[in-house]
Amino acid sequence: MEASALGWLAFKGVAVAALPLAYVFLSRDPAKFRKLAWVTAFLTLDLIMFGSFTRLTDSGLGCPDWPGCYGHSNPISAGEPISAAETAQPTGPVTMTKAWIEMLHRYFAMGVGFLIIILAVQAWRRPRDTAAPSRWLATAALVWVCVQGAFGALTVTMKLQPIIVTAHLLGGMVLLALLVALAARTSGSHAATEDARRLRPLAWFGLAVVAAQIAFGGWVSSNYAVLACPDFPRCQGAWLPSMDFEHGFTLWRGLGRTGAGDMIPFQALVAIHWMHRTFAVVVTAVLVLLLIRAWRAEPLQRSVRVLLAALVLQLATGFSNVVLEWPLAAAVLHSGGAALLVALLVAMAVKLPPASRLPAGSWR
Repeated sequence: MEASALGWLAFKGVAVAALPLAYVFLSRDPAKFRKLAWVTAFLTLDLIMFGSFTRLTDSGLGCPDWPGCYGHSNPISAGEPISAAETAQPTGPVTMTKAWIEMLHRYFAMGVGFLIIILAVQAWRRPRDTAAPSRWLATAALVWVCVQGAFGALTVTMKLQPIIVTAHLLGGMVLLALLVALAARTSGSHAATEDARRLRPLAWFGLAVVAAQIAFGGWVSSNYAVLACPDFPRCQGAWLPSMDFEHGFTLWRGLGRTGAGDMIPFQALVAIHWMHRTFAVVVTAVLVLLLIRAWRAEPLQRSVRVLLAALVLQLATGFSNVVLEWPLAAAVLHSGGAALLVALLVAMAVKLPPASRLPAGSWR
């Protein structure tokens, strides 16, 4: 890719970052760093949803090279090779619409990357006695967004290999978690009570089971196994349908293929879907327990309401994906709901005080 095209790509990323930067630095909020951290976290959540939209519209290979589109910085300049690819395969992965979806996703990702660079620079310019956690979290986010960019490149160059696509989704969630942790640390803590202290391990455990469920969900989506169980609550008319876990959970293989290169059996897709659906019961149980315990801590009651709403949204969109045969809006909202659960749980876990921070007299 020529240097001029790379320059135009960088310019587009800066242009995307310019609007949120103007919003932050022209606002009346004196805590600019905190506001920028929250804005960047919010845009990262949006980016995860846009990535889901890109995948669900089969636009992941709309531009089959990286970082540009057929060596250009935009699909208009690449119109000739895009038209040739669409003519050769009218129902294939390359069309002008899909190319624009893919490139808009890349522009958005570059914009978030520039915002994270600014966050890292600002974190290291803050006073040393108050900024140590912010510095290392911002630096970790900067390193991780570079790793995430590498996974984005691999997603394209390895032709949507399921393990790479799933890793790219999980990487986006890790980036969101780092940014929310950074923003939450600059926003103070909840009231230090014994109830709050006891919640912290459960909040981290809830985050762990949600992360595992997101991995299962990413594996479902990247293998296009959503409709392998078209009925609910049973799957293929049975509580334990015929399943092929060996081929379903062979991680290193091509899309739609077994590890040996043969077509993947349908029972493997059933196994992938069934695991995601079954583990959702575990996630729901853990989060309901967290919600019940958090309700007892008065400062957390607002957080409980928001987390409960996010859980209900996630269950509703997951259910609708099955019974409504995978509508695009519900599928994108399902990815967004997973990201929202991650953000809420990270914020809760970070802001809850550990035992060492409980003030004297707070123990019952």
